[in-house]
Amino acid sequence: MDKIKMTTPLVEMDGDEMAAILWRETKEKLVLPFVDLKVDYYDLSIRNRDNTDDQVTVDSAEAARRHGVAVKCATITPNLERIREYNLKKMWKSPNATIRSALDGTVFRAPILIKGIEPYVKTWEKPITLARHAYGDLYRATEMKIDGPGKCELVFTAEDGTERRELIHNFTSPGVAQGIHNLDNSIRSFARCCMSYALDVKQDLIFSAKDTISKVYDRNFREIFKQVFMEEYMEQFRHAGLKYEYCLIDDAVSRVIKNSGGYVWACQNYDGDVMSDMLATAYGSAAMMTSVLVSPDGVYEYEAAHGTVRRHYYQYLEGGVASTNPLAIIMAWSGGLKKRGELDGNEALSAFGAALEEESIQTVESGIMTADLEKVAVNPSPHVVTGLQFIDIVQKRLAKRLD
Repeated sequence: MDKIKMTTPLVEMDGDEMAAILWRETKEKLVLPFVDLKVDYYDLSIRNRDNTDDQVTVDSAEAARRHGVAVKCATITPNLERIREYNLKKMWKSPNATIRSALDGTVFRAPILIKGIEPYVKTWEKPITLARHAYGDLYRATEMKIDGPGKCELVFTAEDGTERRELIHNFTSPGVAQGIHNLDNSIRSFARCCMSYALDVKQDLIFSAKDTISKVYDRNFREIFKQVFMEEYMEQFRHAGLKYEYCLIDDAVSRVIKNSGGYVWACQNYDGDVMSDMLATAYGSAAMMTSVLVSPDGVYEYEAAHGTVRRHYYQYLEGGVASTNPLAIIMAWSGGLKKRGELDGNEALSAFGAALEEESIQTVESGIMTADLEKVAVNPSPHVVTGLQFIDIVQKRLAKRLD
């Protein structure tokens, strides 16, 4: 068959370690043989971010805004151990946080549902989509090590020079302090993205925080969500037969374990980070979760919800068997190609993205899967393969389908 043509490039953001190995294999074996691929490429590996003083991350976000659709591989967010491991100049910030901040978007993470793969939570019959606020909180925090006794204060200096002060703590011994922030406009964009998405997928929406403890910061989130809903979305929800409600984060966690699913759960940045990993694992594997960043002005960035899979990477380098599940990486590519086709009116490209997704899912449904899914598979004797072997098998199925 002739390769499918593209008119507008995808922004490709490359990454690190085992995720980058599977990313390259997915591109070379599941995309390039079938698509005349156009990409605006950015190397977001930790070494290149270090070499460019992280300017490459900023450039990639600007490119995503320019082209409208991006696909991103998992990347390292360095800690002290990683600085030593890669001999880095400094502890660079999370590239995901930089991109999310630049695009002012919301991250939606939803499970990959496959017949024969049962979630650990047996009551779950429908997907739970995790909506994660993509700005502020811990990810743009300022931190300080306190070496000895003293007073730590939160100070705001207005443009006219007036000051407001709040005591954080009177330290009598060493400790740590942290300052976080958020913006009303970003919270409002988050609320709108969540409510629009819930209407699109025809699911109820829950927003959770902890305003009983955080009576200013979390309360501000709750009040803005309420205002946006009442003024802009209440009638749309009513006509669609949908509900929006606020609940405490601990109540939301308790609820998610007991119900059948089928709703959108909106969380603040840190809560969303943690809860999305919990949902992914509970649905069968950390690699069974898709992730898409959606900006208020319609930019889409698709990625796998999991990390760089460091342990498997070193096994791979030593010649060992790397059983990493590539499904979420494949879905990042298929999602990006489908959206690119949709925005460009390129039906062939969208159809190819859908075919890639379907063949990957059907491969697992046929009993062929990576080791992480074996323990949650209904099939008592699945055929277990490595991540690279799985990609090869999907390539053969895809070629046969498109021949």
